[in-house]
Amino acid sequence: MGFRCIECGFRIGNNKPIFVQYSPGNIRLMRCENCKAVADEYIECEIMGLFWKTAFAFLLLDAYRVLLLNQSEEGWGLSLGFSTLVSRYGKVLMDLLFGNFGFLSFLLLVTRYFLEASFGASRYIDVLLAIFISSYFKIFLIVMMVWEFPSSVLFINDIFVLSSNTVALKVITESSIEKCIGACFSAHAVKLFFRGLLDIAYRDH
Repeated sequence: MGFRCIECGFRIGNNKPIFVQYSPGNIRLMRCENCKAVADEYIECEIMGLFWKTAFAFLLLDAYRVLLLNQSEEGWGLSLGFSTLVSRYGKVLMDLLFGNFGFLSFLLLVTRYFLEASFGASRYIDVLLAIFISSYFKIFLIVMMVWEFPSSVLFINDIFVLSSNTVALKVITESSIEKCIGACFSAHAVKLFFRGLLDIAYRDH
């Protein structure tokens, strides 16, 4: 049947694509031969919709991971006062925001300069989308709501996430596995560094 232009309804053709992909994340939207407008400008919107959904899922799962980690370290209970609970949930929120900001920013930085990947705005989105989706191993932490597991399970889960992030980064940048391991490990180390700073700051208070 083929595609039609969303502006004038002109048939694009059975075998003619409405976009050309030069490399992952680098696409060119084709124009209608009749009205000369972009045949389907909403293709990029579909990618951004997927991006925000995966970003939300990534942050939600990471928030649960941080909460589990804080519970195992500090032992939260019903006997805690209101001010203590507010302080601890504030720490979880700060850990989530600053930890992931440092992690993602550093990862994009080393991907741009250490992996020497060609970058445009869409390329940044591709890398972030790959990291969000490849962090799906965090979903297995949900079973800790049902069964009791030692805190070492969090560490094992982090190893799986790190390895999955490494593979995703290798695919999206086409760099060597050694460089991708170094980039992902460094980014996760930055995240741990931010967590350490928060622990020191909250311990002093």
